[in-house]
Amino acid sequence: MRKLFRTKNLLILFFITWIGGAFYLSKSTDKVSISSKPEAFNQHYNTVPNLDEPQNPVEVEAAYKDLPPENPYAGIHYDPANPGHPPIHSIIHQSNGPKVKWSDFNVDKYLEAGKLKEGEDRYAKNKFNQAASDSTKWDRQITDSRELGCKSAKYDISKLQPTSIIITFHNEARSTLLRTMFTAFLRSPPELLTEIILVDDFSTDEDVGKDLAMIENVTILRNTQREGLIRSRVKGAALAKAPILTFLDSHCECNVQWLEPLLDRIYQNPKAVVAPVIDVINMDSFNYVPASADLRGGFEWNLVFKWEFLGNERKNLRSKNQTAPIKSPAMAGGLFTISKKWFEELGTYDLAMDVWGGENLEMSFRVWQCGGSLEIIPCSRVGHVFRKQHPYTFPGGSGNVFQKNTRRAAEVWLDSYKQFYLNQVPSAKYVDVGDFSDRLAIKAKLKCKSFDWFLREVYPELKVPEKTGVHLTLKQNKLCLDSLGNIKAHQSPGMYQCHGTGGNQEWVFEKKTKTLRQSASKMCLGIEPSGKLANRECSALSGWEYNEETGALKYKNQCVAVIPKTEVSVQKEENALIGMPCDPTDARQRWIFEKLND
Repeated sequence: MRKLFRTKNLLILFFITWIGGAFYLSKSTDKVSISSKPEAFNQHYNTVPNLDEPQNPVEVEAAYKDLPPENPYAGIHYDPANPGHPPIHSIIHQSNGPKVKWSDFNVDKYLEAGKLKEGEDRYAKNKFNQAASDSTKWDRQITDSRELGCKSAKYDISKLQPTSIIITFHNEARSTLLRTMFTAFLRSPPELLTEIILVDDFSTDEDVGKDLAMIENVTILRNTQREGLIRSRVKGAALAKAPILTFLDSHCECNVQWLEPLLDRIYQNPKAVVAPVIDVINMDSFNYVPASADLRGGFEWNLVFKWEFLGNERKNLRSKNQTAPIKSPAMAGGLFTISKKWFEELGTYDLAMDVWGGENLEMSFRVWQCGGSLEIIPCSRVGHVFRKQHPYTFPGGSGNVFQKNTRRAAEVWLDSYKQFYLNQVPSAKYVDVGDFSDRLAIKAKLKCKSFDWFLREVYPELKVPEKTGVHLTLKQNKLCLDSLGNIKAHQSPGMYQCHGTGGNQEWVFEKKTKTLRQSASKMCLGIEPSGKLANRECSALSGWEYNEETGALKYKNQCVAVIPKTEVSVQKEENALIGMPCDPTDARQRWIFEKLND
């Protein structure tokens, strides 16, 4: 009897343990699920950084569950209260010997290790003339490109807060990287420069960064996998000790008294995000070329950044005060200074964006709409090497990365105006942008203003397209009118299996001008004397109309018909699009019009 009782108790205990274990596993699974949002972000951040053994995702969640909910660096698994533990997928290079002052560093030895071999293509690695960079002294005397009013400006250094300079790089030439950091040291007051943090984004040659670890006040953080500029900058910011952050690209050259005007403006307005005037370092000769200070940043509806000259009114105001900040709707993004507190309050960067591109406009919208300002400081000058192409690859392709990043920006900040972006970049509709609810939460928390406000108060010069166009797909049976990628003059569209995703099959009928064009093209369709459809300049192609009841697609006195291959006259083609006399009984002229933007 006692044996039976013990057996029964053991069974009950086993059952309770089994239930408890199942409950624990279910909760643990829930935790992993929570930590995996957004999915695109989780591919990079799902383990505790820098531990010798791979970690279970459940343990990862447990390791970070006690972090403060307001930790702006939780996304990179970094706890500011534990600075000895670097962000995820990163290591900090330690000096092999005692630290040296930057002025005592063996520059020649460092540069020699990266020199081109005899006969090696000087443009291949960096897409600029590396031989010219290597032969240009890092501490050369360059033109003081500041305007006259700036040269007499005085700054009370005792009132200014110091900065941490953050430079990210991937396979950068040693000579340009060294010039960037050493001119920052050379031309900055020591009391205003706390440190330089170099973030090596998984360069092929680890020693490019590692060899600089011996310099005083220099930290080398190396990613153990490719992260891109966006996440690399956030990692650098997480380690920064100074109250002000200054971000620089890795191929710059700081000019005289470049830092003081930036820090002075933030002293005056802690929510100002400030950038220098960017001079040009010629990519072929490495000559330093001063740029105009009468420029500001802007963009088009495709969310591509552009420089634009100031209007006459703003230019006249500048002539009266050459040292005054220049309000800018957008920033180029490579070089800027921001209060660390404001950077964190704003939500750092959108960490689900990849590599590079679009993050500058996303931050521009966020700064302006959430209570800050973007300004170019004319008394600060920094040279930058502008290249015609990228020397590195974009995982997934540069086009897809840029569309993902810019669409995330549009979804969060453009409100209903995002339709104009999607009209300009229709293929962005079908890019997986992941979850952006965390960015919307920041927008709500900071009570950020609408994009309508941005257009009224910050960038009234950005012309809002008139909402006259009707976006359509034009169908016959299972085939749709498709540009086939032919959007240049005299090229012709065709018919292709309907896929329902717009793109090449999205057409815009402009009501006012009565023109028809593919959504990504500036050319309009016309009918040539031969009857063939072809692209031409829109100004001469008014006269399109369509009738949803009869299905007629009409250009002037002709209707568009799809002639199948089976007809003798077009045996060489799968099908043909031609204009012919209208006949309501002809099924070949009968279209179905599906509107995409009702």
